[in-house]
Amino acid sequence: LETPSNPLTEVFDIAALAQIAREKGALLAVDNCFCTPALQKPFELGADLVIHSATKYLDGQGRVLGGAVLGPNGQVMDAIFSFLRTAGPSLSPFNAWVLLKGIETLRIRMEAQSQSALELARWLESHPRVERVHYPGLASHPQHALAMRQQRSGGAIVSFVVKGGREAAWKVIDSTRMISITANLGDTKTTITHPGTTTHGRISAEARARAGITEGLLRVAVGLESVRDLQNDLARGLG
Repeated sequence: LETPSNPLTEVFDIAALAQIAREKGALLAVDNCFCTPALQKPFELGADLVIHSATKYLDGQGRVLGGAVLGPNGQVMDAIFSFLRTAGPSLSPFNAWVLLKGIETLRIRMEAQSQSALELARWLESHPRVERVHYPGLASHPQHALAMRQQRSGGAIVSFVVKGGREAAWKVIDSTRMISITANLGDTKTTITHPGTTTHGRISAEARARAGITEGLLRVAVGLESVRDLQNDLARGLG
């Protein structure tokens, strides 16, 4: 379970799904990449396993590749550790140290980036060239109330639909001078991507349409820059 989801920031009720999983004798694994433990604590809501892409916010500066699977010793050690030991996808000591240093600033980074994301989302929502904004911190988000119950804030990911489809969306990307164009996220530097041709480019156009990933959709992972600078950078392409 990925909540909030990528790239539409859909929010799912972890506690309710954990209850359903228990009734069916299943385990609930939650991908907590977008929120991190600084903003959301799935174990407290009933999750059995929590998964992190440590490459993203846990590091916070795009320095290393890594991941984490958290859970009770029996489940993690018995079912997962043997695979890691055999297949070898283990962190080097140096990369582990880098991640530990990144985690030291995780809370203050997530709080600052989330506040900037909310401010940027509100600005985008009022822009005449923007059709729709996806951000859990906005009252207009379909799961806003749920997000505010199980998250400390809306997070740092803002997705929005530009009027005019793919050509208009690409114009926004190509016009940026400060925001980095990449499918990665979680850095202190703001990044932007077009999900329809990057993260979800390998699925069919029909599948993307069913998932709500339209041609005009852009995803911004807000960093630590001035929000005014981010607005000015996006405004060049929005017109």
